[in-house]
Amino acid sequence: MVMEMVRELLAFSGHRVLAAGLPDEALVLAQEHPGQIDLLISDVVMPHMNGPELYERLREIVPGLRVLFMSGYANSVVVHAGHLEEGASFISKPFTSEAFLGRIGQLLRT
Repeated sequence: MVMEMVRELLAFSGHRVLAAGLPDEALVLAQEHPGQIDLLISDVVMPHMNGPELYERLREIVPGLRVLFMSGYANSVVVHAGHLEEGASFISKPFTSEAFLGRIGQLLRT
């Protein structure tokens, strides 16, 4: 449900979106997509592979890929437990569409 909301919000805001329900699907999409991929938006906790692992695998396919991780877990639990590399961007769920789009804008400008 969150993925669909995020996909619609980004598409409505003028972004091209590739959406995958599972990490393996994201890897296939990235390999088959002929264009530029600027940003990965991923939950931290997912089945089969966590968000940071997916990001590492995708960076092999898409050098320079930026990332925004999201999670419903408390910031201190997810970020300070060492699950995310230093400098990784993170947003806590629930978030407002304004906060989310603001973070996306920051990441795409850097």
